[in-house]
Amino acid sequence: MDNFLKTVGSINDETRLRILRFINENGEVCVCDIESSFDMIQSRISRHLKILKDGGFLRVDRRGVWAYYSIRFPLDAFRQSILKEISFLDVDIPTLKKGCSKGCSI
Repeated sequence: MDNFLKTVGSINDETRLRILRFINENGEVCVCDIESSFDMIQSRISRHLKILKDGGFLRVDRRGVWAYYSIRFPLDAFRQSILKEISFLDVDIPTLKKGCSKGCSI
């Protein structure tokens, strides 16, 4: 039950839905590129990413000072169905902007 509530709670915010869809559509993305694309400060983006990770949607790969986020694999059927439904929502998803002025790259 706790896991279910964390999952549902993680997607009850429009910004998190947009970030989740953004990562799902763009694949592995550096946190600095998410910040640039969404034009949000690092602390706000990090909070949203942590909630999505705790909800079981994301995995993080740390490389030096950079964190790269992607959809967790394998993803269970419940979360897969949520991702599918999110893809049909009429929400604005920003274009991926490579915003790392400090040199991160994939």
